[in-house]
Amino acid sequence: MIFFPNCKINIGLFVTGKRKDGYHNLESIFYPLGLCDALEMRINKEGKTKFSLSGLGVKEGYVKEDENNSVLKAFRLLEKDFPNIKSVKIHLNKGIPCFAGLGGGSSDATFCLKLTDFKFNLNLSSEQYHHYASMLGSDNMFFVENRASFVCGRGEKMKKHSLSLKDYFVVLIKPNLNISTKEAYSNVNITKKPFDLRNLRVENIREWKNYVRNDFEQGLFEKHPILLQIKQMLYDMGAMYAQMSGSGATVFGIFEKEQDLGELRKNKELFVYQEKIKQ
Repeated sequence: MIFFPNCKINIGLFVTGKRKDGYHNLESIFYPLGLCDALEMRINKEGKTKFSLSGLGVKEGYVKEDENNSVLKAFRLLEKDFPNIKSVKIHLNKGIPCFAGLGGGSSDATFCLKLTDFKFNLNLSSEQYHHYASMLGSDNMFFVENRASFVCGRGEKMKKHSLSLKDYFVVLIKPNLNISTKEAYSNVNITKKPFDLRNLRVENIREWKNYVRNDFEQGLFEKHPILLQIKQMLYDMGAMYAQMSGSGATVFGIFEKEQDLGELRKNKELFVYQEKIKQ
């Protein structure tokens, strides 16, 4: 059985304050995309759960085959609570780049919950999914419902949002650059949010650049100028809106028409992806 964990982009990301628990409060719109990994699970008759990896970031050591991998963490959570779960062979093929601000690791973990539930007929409730996802990380709960959502708190509070980018084209560009969450937060400035993202409407997309921003951009663009260069390039290509996603290092652009990315794809230092939004 194979499931396909997809990624997300952040449309707007306001860091609104630091919490007593050491985390930061933020507000953002999470929007799902079709770019995905592939997660396979089979019963292992040899009696021991095994995990293997292939794809982006594996040779470089960015993602590893150990118990710290988000997929194994998710499987172990359910294995502990449901005695009917048997030993399995799990293989994850990475199509979503690492350190990209696209939520790939969070998606992998949440989809492992879904795949394990399906494989062993656990019949998990929505409340159980949210419980286990919250134990894995702040972004994980988004991939339970996997729909456009207004996100706040430290990222664990979310509500369905009506935003739809259907029939628009989204281009993702990630340079050969890895930005950790720690690095992103060490460069962020907490400022007053310029707009209530709950009121974001696609009809005003060309105006978003005037009041929608990612608060991580300023500090990271100063440290890594290539990110600003990519954002400006997307606008030069005709993007209606462009922004870095999450804590980086992917920059996305939203377009009315499909883009010819042939020349960009020749640059081996860039990860380049385009998708027409279907819903």
